[in-house]
Formats: sequence, structure tokens, C-alpha cells
Amino acid sequence: MKKIFVLFLIFTMSVSMFAQKKKLRNKIEIDTIFRDDLINPLSPSKAAFYSAVLPGLGQAYNKKYWKIPLVYAAIGSSSYYYFLNSSDFKQYRKAYKLRLAGKPDEFSGLLSDDGLISAQKTFKRNRDLSLFLTLAFYALNIVEANVDAHLQDKPIDNRVSFRPKIIYTSDISKPVFGISTTININ
Repeated sequence: MKKIFVLFLIFTMSVSMFAQKKKLRNKIEIDTIFRDDLINPLSPSKAAFYSAVLPGLGQAYNKKYWKIPLVYAAIGSSSYYYFLNSSDFKQYRKAYKLRLAGKPDEFSGLLSDDGLISAQKTFKRNRDLSLFLTLAFYALNIVEANVDAHLQDKPIDNRVSFRPKIIYTSDISKPVFGISTTININ
């Protein structure tokens, strides 16, 4: 009975030593595999946060500096048109209020009351559209920085491409637009 217990003890000790050694070796192998190719999982959220704080900063974080002027052109031009339409709307609204009060305005003799109302509606609609575009470009800036940071750790294969094509059919005289996926295997 003592011999069986000693053999059982020796057997279990050798197995546990072997298991500990194996786990240690696997840990070392895993560490050496990923040490050269570390992926920061917080990189996309950092890029999105930076773009939310200052538009274009997420693109700079992703080292895509050529996108920064595009971000500022989109947000800047829509912001410019927002302020331009807002000032024109205020100008026509002030003229309409003066006309209602019976006082002369800068558009006396040039525009009727209906013309002033129509101009106000047009400038208000354009102002609201410009505000929507400014917010949309701001959100697109954040989403683009996040997606670009996600795609940095993915391999990009040049064999897959998307090309828009215009296809003319004999059935109808109007062009049909579509997206074509081409896979070239070398």
C-alpha cells in the first residue's frame, strides 16, 4: 500500500511539474509572437475622442494628415454658409418688421411684402440646411477617424477593388448605376 501511495505521489508531482513547465513555455511563446505586432484596442476610441474634441485631430492621430484639410473644408464651408444665411435672414426679417411698423426699410420699392416673406423662408431653410450639414460633417469626421483606426490593423489586399460602372441596357434608355466587385487572383 505504501508503494502504491509513493508511486501515486511521484506520478502526480511529475505531471504537475510538466504542466507548469508547459504553461510557462506557452506563455513565453505567445508573448514573443505578439510582442512585434502589438495592436492597441483603444486606438479607435482615442481617434474618435480626439476628433470630437478638435476636428481633424483624430486624423492626425491616425497619421492621415492629408485628410485634415478636407475635414476643415467641409466643416468650414458649411459653417460659413450657416452664418451667411443667418445674417441674410436677419436682414430681411428686420426689413419686414420695419415695413409692418410703417417705417422705411432698405428694400422699399425693390421687394414687396410677399418677396420679403419668401426671402426669409429661403434664407431660413438654407440656414437650417447649413447647420445640419455642419453637424453631419462633424459627426462624419468622428466616424471616419474611428473607422480608419480600426482598419489600420487589418491587412488591405489590392486584389479586391470597387469600381462604379455605368451600364446601358437596350430595354430602357436611362443609365443604370451599380457597383462592381472585382477580385483578381494572381
